[in-house]
Amino acid sequence: MTVHYLRLIVTVFALSTAAACASAGRGVPAGTSQPDKFLFDKGTEALNARKWLTAREFFREIVDSYTQSPYRPDAKLGIGDTYLGEGTSEGLERALNEYREFLGFFPTNPRADYAQYKLGMTHFKQMRAPQRDQSQTRDAISEFERFVERYPASMLMPEVQARLREARDRLSESDYLVGYFYYRQRWYPGAVDRFKVLLKQDPGFTNRDAVYFYLGESLLKANRKAEALPYYEMLVQEFQESEYLPDATKRVAELKSQSS
Repeated sequence: MTVHYLRLIVTVFALSTAAACASAGRGVPAGTSQPDKFLFDKGTEALNARKWLTAREFFREIVDSYTQSPYRPDAKLGIGDTYLGEGTSEGLERALNEYREFLGFFPTNPRADYAQYKLGMTHFKQMRAPQRDQSQTRDAISEFERFVERYPASMLMPEVQARLREARDRLSESDYLVGYFYYRQRWYPGAVDRFKVLLKQDPGFTNRDAVYFYLGESLLKANRKAEALPYYEMLVQEFQESEYLPDATKRVAELKSQSS
């Protein structure tokens, strides 16, 4: 046997070993009849265990190597979920990209509603305190509202509506704090305008009892008593429990006695 022939055998063996190692690295045992399903199950298992990088590798293998696989759309979503789960700034940006690409590639997929929901949640996770910039809050509201419009029969609707209410409350709380600042500064016209706009834009604001009360107080201090009364009355009628209820009830009695 020549030296050249021996070298050829060694080379072929080395290449075969490397190929086997590469296959093992991807996690698919030799002879697996449904490698895409195997990868998807492994990715899902890692995702549920919050092993974001491991899950992403399994899902990415499906997306890149099994383009005709029925698991490919779900793997695409799985990649987005790993980035969302990580929660880093870079990860959240990549999650947005994955969900948007899913909706672009698979707009009629049965899980398109899930992708739209997760788009909203990716912004939701980046919402800031009411005193700070509310750009992410507005984006979350926009994506959740798009969900409500496009997927009215989705089983995810209750969850989306709950998150939409939270996002709207965050934005309205931001507006309320501006109005309250005006009130504290005794700039009552500015407070009145801000509070009225808030109620018009978000009549379901969870903490609207505070808005009713300080809108009434602002109108009262601006000597607009007749306009103030309905807001105190709305507070009394709509809220059985509120820190402002005793004072609002008192204001209603006083204003009605003055007008009689």
